[in-house]
Amino acid sequence: IEVLRGTGAVLYGEGATGGVIVVTTKAGSGAARRNAAQVYVAGGSQGLRESRATATLAAGGFSVDVAASDRNSDGHRDNFASANDATSASVQWSNAWLRLGVRGGRDAFRSGSPGALTAAQYAADPRQANSLTEYAAAQKDHAGLFAEAFVGAWQLVADANQRTKDYDSLAFGTPFAYSVDSYNTSLRARHEGMLGSLPNVFVVGHDNTRWERTIVASLFTPAGTQARAHNAAWYVKNDLSWPTSGTRLSLGYRNEGLDKSEAQSATTLDQREHAWEIGLSQELGAGVTGYVRTARSFRLANVDEFSFTNPAVALQPQTSRDTEVGARWRAGPSALELRWYRSALRNEIGYDPAGNGPFGPFGANVNFDATRRQGLELEASHAVNAALDLRLNVALRQARFTEGPYKGNDVMLVPRRTVALRADWRPAAGHAISGGVTWVSSQSPDFANQCRIPGYATADLRYAYTWGPAELALGIANLTDRKYYTQAFGCTAAGVTTSIYPEAGRTITASVLYRF
Repeated sequence: IEVLRGTGAVLYGEGATGGVIVVTTKAGSGAARRNAAQVYVAGGSQGLRESRATATLAAGGFSVDVAASDRNSDGHRDNFASANDATSASVQWSNAWLRLGVRGGRDAFRSGSPGALTAAQYAADPRQANSLTEYAAAQKDHAGLFAEAFVGAWQLVADANQRTKDYDSLAFGTPFAYSVDSYNTSLRARHEGMLGSLPNVFVVGHDNTRWERTIVASLFTPAGTQARAHNAAWYVKNDLSWPTSGTRLSLGYRNEGLDKSEAQSATTLDQREHAWEIGLSQELGAGVTGYVRTARSFRLANVDEFSFTNPAVALQPQTSRDTEVGARWRAGPSALELRWYRSALRNEIGYDPAGNGPFGPFGANVNFDATRRQGLELEASHAVNAALDLRLNVALRQARFTEGPYKGNDVMLVPRRTVALRADWRPAAGHAISGGVTWVSSQSPDFANQCRIPGYATADLRYAYTWGPAELALGIANLTDRKYYTQAFGCTAAGVTTSIYPEAGRTITASVLYRF
């Protein structure tokens, strides 16, 4: 699992303005498959019961992967019990140059919805609920095909997926339910070779996505109302390196056609958006590499965001002009990265607690007036010795409206400062202790900045003992049992924070993991 900070909109499309999480499986990386299985069982605070199992069977060029999980919890508030279960499977065949496979799965989720609390309710008992009957539930199914081929210096990849989702809820005393059918295909070709005497990587691809949402139950939208979307994009990206000077130049461009309609909306969305990026990195000596990048990116409302909007108003695409400057340093057991970024956004898609949505004037996803998000991030790691690793993350950020009635105000729910310090200690063979402290500064719960969510600090600790193929672990989250909340959505006329969603107190989890 790799987190790539900065815009990735050229390769990955809408939604990749802030960064990309890339998950590479062992099969996808070309690692040899072998028979293996593992079982995980856990229990703990708030009635937690969790079990997971995975298995891989490999023979010749064939392999089968299966996974299942089940998680139940009473929750840290009244009417917050939840149940999750999921199953998935994939079958693939591969040889020296070709990989073909199919995959599928389902997952189901149901949780009570205790609702928000006033400041007085939170002070008296943060476990209480405003509703004992409201809930949210969803079931998702997916199936897909994939293929990968290596032909000379080319890597060719094709992917096709179909997904369905059935969502059901009771909120503000009214039912709301919808179903979604979505389909997407992706084609990508990657060539790694030489451009003259210089190493060069060239990528070209095409993405095509369709989804259709149908309202099943709603107080404000007739049952059967449909929304449709179709996106089709072409993209190209090239990375050219000068090994002798340690220079790399990256150029990319993406063009995407957007077509969205909603039966209850007076407007439709039919336009083209584009993303581009120019990046330059340079080795500066002594283990230091500097980089600079400028880009344009965009984001579209996903089907869930699109389902919680004003039915009469179409959400516009969010666009952003992004700039990033940074440096990385590595020397032996130590690494350091410092990064400054700025994103100037138009039509940022976000939640307005007072917006007119599917439940009336109780919140909706809207397009904000122009905003600017910028900040400074520091990441540091150091291996003190073979048994002790330290990591530090510091972030200073600013998110403000630059136009409209809230010009100069902070965007809600964005803390200005965060610090996280973690340590991993292996005091003896088979023993591992990890822990950390996270501090988050105060933040505003509304656009007018009339009140604040208090800052907080939490700590966690985990001990694990490995005994042959088994791992026994005990973890504690919110070690000091800190009473705090990270989300609230309003201020009273007196400037008191309200619409509070409390976080859990101290939680303890004991687990056993067994590998076969």
